[in-house]
Amino acid sequence: MEVSLLALPKAVAELRRAVRDRFGDEGGEVQLCVSELMANVIRQVGEGVPVTVRVARAGVRTRVAVSDAGLCVLPGVSAVTAHDESGRGLLLVDAVAVRWGVERGVVGKTVWCEVAGGEGEGGISP
Repeated sequence: MEVSLLALPKAVAELRRAVRDRFGDEGGEVQLCVSELMANVIRQVGEGVPVTVRVARAGVRTRVAVSDAGLCVLPGVSAVTAHDESGRGLLLVDAVAVRWGVERGVVGKTVWCEVAGGEGEGGISP
């Protein structure tokens, strides 16, 4: 599954539905990763920026990759307290993903993660 769209709050719910339709109920962790990576783009790069989201089976894992044109902000896991209302997105991704990372491109970056299981087809490269 590959989708190019604008990073808008309503797109997060639409992507979750598309992942659920494609990967079934077993794709809960994939839905979480898509949501958190998209929310991170909206929060860190800006609402309305163009993104490409790729979700596909890669061997025994499902790979999620979100690409945007923002190079100035590279995501990372940050410390949060119980009173913080945001900032847990990559902590959640880190908790459910087998591995994750950031790759810089010529015109932006791709944040990707791999989770165990999930149904789908094909491979993916960021």
